[in-house]
Amino acid sequence: MPTRSRNTRGAAPPQLDDPRRCRWARGDALLADYHDREWGRPIDGDAGHLERMALEIFQCGLSWKIVLVKRPALREAFEGFDVASLAKWGDPHIARVMTHPGVIRNRRKIQAVLDNARAFAALAEEHGGYVRWFERLDVSSPTRRREVFTEFRERFRFMGPETTKCYLWGTGKIAPPHERRCWLF
Repeated sequence: MPTRSRNTRGAAPPQLDDPRRCRWARGDALLADYHDREWGRPIDGDAGHLERMALEIFQCGLSWKIVLVKRPALREAFEGFDVASLAKWGDPHIARVMTHPGVIRNRRKIQAVLDNARAFAALAEEHGGYVRWFERLDVSSPTRRREVFTEFRERFRFMGPETTKCYLWGTGKIAPPHERRCWLF
Protein backbone atom coordinates (compact mmCIF):
# COMPACT_ATOMS: atom_id res chain seq x y z
CA MET A 1 0.00 0.00 0.00
CA PRO A 2 1.53 3.37 -0.94
CA THR A 3 2.22 5.78 1.87
CA ARG A 4 1.31 9.42 1.70
CA SER A 5 3.95 12.06 2.12
CA ARG A 6 2.31 14.21 4.78
CA ASN A 7 1.08 11.55 7.18
CA THR A 8 0.98 13.25 10.58
CA ARG A 9 -0.74 10.58 12.64
CA GLY A 10 1.44 11.42 15.63
CA ALA A 11 0.40 15.09 15.56
CA ALA A 12 -2.38 16.56 17.67
CA PRO A 13 -5.77 16.83 15.94
CA PRO A 14 -6.87 20.30 14.78
CA GLN A 15 -9.77 22.23 16.32
CA LEU A 16 -13.28 21.01 15.59
CA ASP A 17 -14.01 23.37 12.66
CA ASP A 18 -10.47 23.49 11.32
CA PRO A 19 -10.36 23.07 7.51
CA ARG A 20 -7.41 20.73 7.98
CA ARG A 21 -9.86 17.91 8.73
CA CYS A 22 -11.98 16.11 6.11
CA ARG A 23 -15.23 18.03 5.54
CA TRP A 24 -17.48 15.18 6.67
CA ALA A 25 -15.86 15.22 10.13
CA ARG A 26 -15.81 18.99 10.76
CA GLY A 27 -18.10 20.67 13.24
CA ASP A 28 -19.23 17.52 15.04
CA ALA A 29 -17.26 16.19 17.99
CA LEU A 30 -18.37 12.57 17.54
CA LEU A 31 -17.47 12.46 13.83
CA ALA A 32 -14.22 14.37 14.41
CA ASP A 33 -13.15 11.96 17.15
CA TYR A 34 -13.90 8.94 14.95
CA HIS A 35 -12.07 10.53 12.01
CA ASP A 36 -9.04 11.51 14.07
CA ARG A 37 -8.65 8.44 16.27
CA GLU A 38 -10.19 5.46 14.46
CA TRP A 39 -10.82 5.84 10.73
CA GLY A 40 -8.05 4.12 8.81
CA ARG A 41 -6.39 2.67 11.90
CA PRO A 42 -5.73 -1.05 12.33
CA ILE A 43 -8.07 -2.89 14.68
CA ASP A 44 -6.92 -5.31 17.33
CA GLY A 45 -8.88 -8.48 17.86
CA ASP A 46 -11.68 -10.34 16.21
CA ALA A 47 -14.36 -8.59 18.30
CA GLY A 48 -13.12 -5.20 17.13
CA HIS A 49 -13.31 -6.32 13.52
CA LEU A 50 -16.79 -7.77 13.97
CA GLU A 51 -17.92 -4.52 15.57
CA ARG A 52 -16.52 -2.43 12.71
CA MET A 53 -18.13 -4.72 10.14
CA ALA A 54 -21.42 -4.49 12.03
CA LEU A 55 -21.21 -0.70 12.09
CA GLU A 56 -20.69 -0.65 8.33
CA ILE A 57 -23.66 -2.99 7.88
CA PHE A 58 -25.92 -0.89 10.12
CA GLN A 59 -24.80 2.25 8.28
CA CYS A 60 -26.26 1.06 4.96
CA GLY A 61 -28.99 3.59 4.17
CA LEU A 62 -28.22 5.74 7.21
CA SER A 63 -25.71 8.39 8.16
CA TRP A 64 -22.46 7.47 9.86
CA LYS A 65 -23.33 9.85 12.71
CA ILE A 66 -26.50 7.86 13.52
CA VAL A 67 -24.42 4.68 13.70
CA LEU A 68 -21.82 6.29 15.97
CA VAL A 69 -24.56 7.65 18.26
CA LYS A 70 -26.03 4.14 18.52
CA ARG A 71 -22.65 2.44 18.89
CA PRO A 72 -22.77 2.11 22.70
CA ALA A 73 -26.22 0.51 22.50
CA LEU A 74 -25.03 -1.82 19.74
CA ARG A 75 -22.06 -2.85 21.90
CA GLU A 76 -24.41 -3.54 24.79
CA ALA A 77 -26.99 -5.41 22.72
CA PHE A 78 -24.34 -7.55 21.00
CA GLU A 79 -22.45 -8.14 24.26
CA GLY A 80 -19.21 -6.51 23.15
CA PHE A 81 -19.25 -8.32 19.79
CA ASP A 82 -17.73 -11.45 21.30
CA VAL A 83 -17.41 -13.67 18.22
CA ALA A 84 -17.67 -17.05 19.98
CA SER A 85 -20.79 -16.01 21.86
CA LEU A 86 -22.56 -14.37 18.92
CA ALA A 87 -21.83 -17.34 16.66
CA LYS A 88 -24.13 -19.40 18.93
CA TRP A 89 -27.03 -16.92 19.00
CA GLY A 90 -30.42 -17.75 17.51
CA ASP A 91 -33.92 -16.35 17.16
CA PRO A 92 -34.49 -15.58 20.88
CA HIS A 93 -31.38 -13.39 20.85
CA ILE A 94 -32.51 -11.61 17.71
CA ALA A 95 -35.89 -10.93 19.33
CA ARG A 96 -34.10 -9.48 22.38
CA VAL A 97 -31.91 -7.20 20.23
CA MET A 98 -35.00 -6.07 18.30
CA THR A 99 -36.52 -4.79 21.57
CA HIS A 100 -33.37 -2.94 22.70
CA PRO A 101 -34.30 0.75 22.78
CA GLY A 102 -31.01 2.10 21.44
CA VAL A 103 -30.21 -0.09 18.45
CA ILE A 104 -31.04 0.12 14.78
CA ARG A 105 -33.91 -2.37 14.59
CA ASN A 106 -33.41 -4.04 11.27
CA ARG A 107 -33.82 -7.81 11.55
CA ARG A 108 -31.86 -8.51 8.33
CA LYS A 109 -28.88 -6.48 9.56
CA ILE A 110 -29.01 -8.10 13.01
CA GLN A 111 -29.13 -11.54 11.39
CA ALA A 112 -26.18 -10.53 9.15
CA VAL A 113 -24.09 -9.69 12.23
CA LEU A 114 -24.80 -13.15 13.68
CA ASP A 115 -24.12 -14.91 10.39
CA ASN A 116 -20.88 -12.96 10.06
CA ALA A 117 -19.91 -13.93 13.60
CA ARG A 118 -20.27 -17.55 12.48
CA ALA A 119 -18.08 -16.83 9.44
CA PHE A 120 -15.51 -15.15 11.72
CA ALA A 121 -15.55 -18.20 14.01
CA ALA A 122 -14.98 -20.54 11.05
CA LEU A 123 -12.07 -18.40 9.81
CA ALA A 124 -10.67 -18.26 13.35
CA GLU A 125 -10.74 -22.04 13.59
CA GLU A 126 -9.07 -22.43 10.21
CA HIS A 127 -6.49 -19.62 10.52
CA GLY A 128 -6.00 -19.14 14.25
CA GLY A 129 -8.14 -15.99 14.31
CA TYR A 130 -10.09 -13.76 11.99
CA VAL A 131 -7.39 -11.09 12.33
CA ARG A 132 -4.74 -13.53 11.12
CA TRP A 133 -6.86 -14.32 8.06
CA PHE A 134 -7.59 -10.62 7.48
CA GLU A 135 -3.93 -9.60 7.71
CA ARG A 136 -3.09 -12.02 4.89
CA LEU A 137 -5.53 -10.40 2.45
CA ASP A 138 -3.70 -8.85 -0.50
CA VAL A 139 -5.08 -5.47 -1.56
CA SER A 140 -1.92 -4.27 -3.29
CA SER A 141 -3.51 -3.70 -6.71
CA PRO A 142 -6.94 -2.94 -8.17
CA THR A 143 -7.20 -6.56 -9.33
CA ARG A 144 -6.40 -7.90 -5.86
CA ARG A 145 -8.88 -5.48 -4.26
CA ARG A 146 -11.65 -6.66 -6.61
CA GLU A 147 -10.84 -10.25 -5.61
CA VAL A 148 -11.12 -9.28 -1.93
CA PHE A 149 -14.44 -7.53 -2.59
CA THR A 150 -15.72 -10.71 -4.26
CA GLU A 151 -14.50 -12.83 -1.38
CA PHE A 152 -16.25 -10.60 1.17
CA ARG A 153 -19.50 -10.65 -0.83
CA GLU A 154 -19.41 -14.45 -0.97
CA ARG A 155 -18.21 -15.09 2.59
CA PHE A 156 -20.14 -12.48 4.60
CA ARG A 157 -23.71 -11.18 4.65
CA PHE A 158 -24.51 -7.58 3.76
CA MET A 159 -20.96 -6.99 2.52
CA GLY A 160 -21.30 -5.75 -1.03
CA PRO A 161 -18.52 -3.81 -2.75
CA GLU A 162 -19.34 -0.40 -1.22
CA THR A 163 -19.72 -1.72 2.33
CA THR A 164 -16.55 -3.80 1.96
CA LYS A 165 -14.63 -0.78 0.64
CA CYS A 166 -15.76 1.30 3.63
CA TYR A 167 -14.84 -1.51 6.02
CA LEU A 168 -11.37 -1.82 4.46
CA TRP A 169 -10.91 1.96 4.69
CA GLY A 170 -12.09 1.97 8.29
CA THR A 171 -9.64 -0.75 9.28
CA GLY A 172 -6.74 0.80 7.40
CA LYS A 173 -6.41 -2.18 5.07
CA ILE A 174 -6.84 0.29 2.22
CA ALA A 175 -5.75 3.88 2.88
CA PRO A 176 -8.90 5.93 3.48
CA PRO A 177 -9.51 8.86 1.14
CA HIS A 178 -8.60 11.79 3.36
CA GLU A 179 -9.01 15.12 1.61
CA ARG A 180 -5.78 16.70 0.44
CA ARG A 181 -5.97 19.45 3.10
CA CYS A 182 -6.69 16.98 5.91
CA TRP A 183 -4.07 16.70 8.63
CA LEU A 184 -4.13 12.90 8.13
CA PHE A 185 -3.66 12.97 4.33
